[in-house]
Amino acid sequence: HNRGTDCCVRPYDPATVNMRVLVALALISGASAFAPSAMPRRSAALKPLRMSDAAATTEAAPVEEEAPPPPPPPPKMSQALPFMECPAALDGTMAGDVGFDPLGFTNWIDVRWLREAEIKHGRICQLAIVGFAGTDLGFRLPGEMHQVSSILAHDVALKYGAMNQLFLWLGLFEIFSMAAIFQMLNEDSGRTPGDFKLDPLGFCKTPELEADYKLKEITHCRLAMFAFSGMVTQAVLTQGPYPYL
Repeated sequence: HNRGTDCCVRPYDPATVNMRVLVALALISGASAFAPSAMPRRSAALKPLRMSDAAATTEAAPVEEEAPPPPPPPPKMSQALPFMECPAALDGTMAGDVGFDPLGFTNWIDVRWLREAEIKHGRICQLAIVGFAGTDLGFRLPGEMHQVSSILAHDVALKYGAMNQLFLWLGLFEIFSMAAIFQMLNEDSGRTPGDFKLDPLGFCKTPELEADYKLKEITHCRLAMFAFSGMVTQAVLTQGPYPYL
């Protein structure tokens, strides 16, 4: 080697090299302190809730069961026939209504029409019982044609034409009464079935007395219809005088 080259090359110094490495590392570490750090991965627990996730959470949440509806009330049973349901039309507003309709007539016929017919036939039977028994007890009109028993009176009345008079006058009464019945059924006149405002002696002065007499009348009407049927049957079978034993 020449002398000039030897003077330019410095001898290897380990201490100097180590110092330079330490200085470089210190500079790098200092610079890294000012560099932005990597964002940490978000935890699944901190993940933002989306609308779809909220809907899924709502659907998955247990739904409180609604309380079951109360059981329907037990059916109203008939007072006259406790083993049968009381028809809806027989609500107890009419006198003598005890829910008796085993054949269901009130399901397809207006109950007011049925009550009108019941009272009318009951009144006729009350009069018929008095006349039927009175005739066979000896209370008769003068004249040969009336001197017969109650059973034979029908044929005699046909023979002499008395039935034609009955048909005429009772037919006229039916025509006039039908006007009141029609208004009751179709025009809601407020008329009570069977009520023709016939109270000349003023028995029904108060609502309490009126309700009491209506109950008594319908009770006697029903009894009279059964009684007259029995009387006629007995009179035909025995052909004897009253009491047809």
